Amino acid sequence: MTTLTRRIVSLLTPRGRDVSSNAETSPVWSCNEWDSLEEVVVGVVDGAMVPQGDAAVDAIIPEHAEWFIKKYGGKPFPEEMIEKAGEELDGLAKVMTDLGITVKRPQPFDFSKKYTTPWWSSRGLYAAMPRDVFMVFGDTIIEAPMAWRSRYFEGFAFHDLMNDYFKRGGRWLVAPKSTMDEEFYDKNYDSRVPMKDNKKQFVLANNEIAFDAADFVRCGKDVFVQKSNVTNDMGIEWVRRHVDPEFKIHEVEFGDLHPMHIDTTIVPLAPGKILVNPEWVKKLPPIFDSWEVLTPPPPVISEDTGLYFSSDWLTLNMLSIDEKRIIVEEQETPLIEALKKWGFEPIPIPFRNFYPFGGSVHCATLDVRRKGRLESYF
Repeated sequence: MTTLTRRIVSLLTPRGRDVSSNAETSPVWSCNEWDSLEEVVVGVVDGAMVPQGDAAVDAIIPEHAEWFIKKYGGKPFPEEMIEKAGEELDGLAKVMTDLGITVKRPQPFDFSKKYTTPWWSSRGLYAAMPRDVFMVFGDTIIEAPMAWRSRYFEGFAFHDLMNDYFKRGGRWLVAPKSTMDEEFYDKNYDSRVPMKDNKKQFVLANNEIAFDAADFVRCGKDVFVQKSNVTNDMGIEWVRRHVDPEFKIHEVEFGDLHPMHIDTTIVPLAPGKILVNPEWVKKLPPIFDSWEVLTPPPPVISEDTGLYFSSDWLTLNMLSIDEKRIIVEEQETPLIEALKKWGFEPIPIPFRNFYPFGGSVHCATLDVRRKGRLESYF
């Protein structure tokens, strides 16, 4: 083989890339939930719509909230709710700006417009939860296909931001959209009987790719994902095949019988420290044996808190600024005291009026850039 031939073969042979090589230059860099936060996207509730009932939505709506979907489904959230939640989001953005963190917000988007695919019609939802739609693996942003029809075009509210990150050197990977037709759902699913033959049941079939980004949680080179009512086997496999080989995807399962998003079930707070939901997590996978497991006190939930799309453990949906500082809802006094006892520095903020939209501080943010390296913590 001549020198020229060897050179041509070398250029044509695929090589694994060094993910960390872009850590300093890319506008996108985040590998875990706790490295020092430098840039974040904060959602907005302007124009938020209540989701229309469909199989995927109905699978996770608690009985006490069914009236809300029947009354407002496909209509705007009441204006007073939007105003109060918007004020809290603005307050969250200000807290982080005051901490020296760069804060980005999505552009206005009309979610009230009805759109039609060859299989169904719907209106949109909101741009309140960037964590649901996007996740960052090193220098790559992955955009999820979503599993609710009302969220089909949600990512477009953030596309000005994503285009800017891409133009400045970030990588942006978009998962393929499913049809979300009738075959997309398991016709035998019954939310009243979530377990059959000692096996958990899910509303999604496994004939197309589906996942929400919030079903993944990152601990450096190890990423944990749960199968849920918005994430199926094909979705997990798509992520596994498309992320850089340095990331290992671990599938985990816990005791939530109607799972949707993992960030109120396990919450990594620092290297070797993980907060767990005591109702759903009776035992962590063996990979966590060397980690300190933190068990929080019961949540403080007032009777007028509208938990229409989530459980009262939404209180665990916190955002780490670094390995010590954590933004947490201000009414969660027992949790705040527990965090202090464990050596953290909680930053309490008012965020209760955001709860009815289905998330808290972690859901409402996307950490686009954190300091630190890609490494293993196990």
